Amino acid sequence: MSTLTSTLRRRLSALVAVAALGALAGCSGVTYAQTPLPPAAPSAPSSSAPPAPAQTCNNATQSYAPLPTLPSRGEITDPTMRDRILKRGFLVVGVSADTYLFGARDPFTGGITGFDIDIARAVAQAIFGDPDKVQLRVITAGERLPLLQSRQVDMVARNMSMTCDRWQKIAFSAEYYRSGQKVLVSKALPRAKDLALTDLKGRKVCAPAGTTSLTKLEQVKGPEAVPAATHTACLVLLQQGKVDAITGDDTVLAGLAAQDPNTVVTSAKAVTVEPYGLGLNKADVYLARYVNRVIADLEADGRWKKVYDRWLAGPLGPAPAPPTPVYGR
Repeated sequence: MSTLTSTLRRRLSALVAVAALGALAGCSGVTYAQTPLPPAAPSAPSSSAPPAPAQTCNNATQSYAPLPTLPSRGEITDPTMRDRILKRGFLVVGVSADTYLFGARDPFTGGITGFDIDIARAVAQAIFGDPDKVQLRVITAGERLPLLQSRQVDMVARNMSMTCDRWQKIAFSAEYYRSGQKVLVSKALPRAKDLALTDLKGRKVCAPAGTTSLTKLEQVKGPEAVPAATHTACLVLLQQGKVDAITGDDTVLAGLAAQDPNTVVTSAKAVTVEPYGLGLNKADVYLARYVNRVIADLEADGRWKKVYDRWLAGPLGPAPAPPTPVYGR
């Protein structure tokens, strides 16, 4: 009996010890996972981890306060802008080449023209005194953020909606145009002019990959989302009968409708508000303030309205008031 009792006691002690260690490990994991490090001795950040944002995003249209006035080239002291853009001698801007009215290749001249292109050229004019000191790099919607983050472009002028999620990855200028997501359909569809996204149950609807339009489309119950590289690619799918509709910003859809008279932008209310901002690298705060000065001057002296009238008054009607800028980031 004494041998058996001794063996049982040893086994029981071992089990208790294992259980105690397990409980201690569990408590330790919970405690340290929920307890922040003391402010006086924060751990060193990993060199590969991106820095935490300086503040939360309560308003995606909020940008940096513009410079009081536009400095001359010699007065630009910001090292990033001075040593990269000024030293190079031209501005590199990511644009669309197939968004009719905003950024599209002119079949007669081969150049890229549109509302966004005129805004980009206005920034080049301010920096260099010459609107032609700009290199337009054709990019897709999905390339906008990574090319800014890797500094392969200085700025993106490609009808890009400002969102809090994107503010975590890049910076924006002040809002320079306000659009909204609508639907373009074939005129052959019943009630074509009145259709909304929610009316397209069971139908295939196209939107470019990497856009907020596709994100919103995927959230709507009923339609089947079909991604494509660009809105023009969506138009081709519509013309081939592979999709029934296209969704996107009303400005972009107006350009598609102008290219294909068999389509129409529906009169249904826009399902989103799309504030457009010029995309910039997240670290380029000075450049953002510079660009915001350019935009403010364009709106104040009437040049913004002239750009609108040149490209959008025909399909979209008289120019609205320019978006009211929001500063204070």
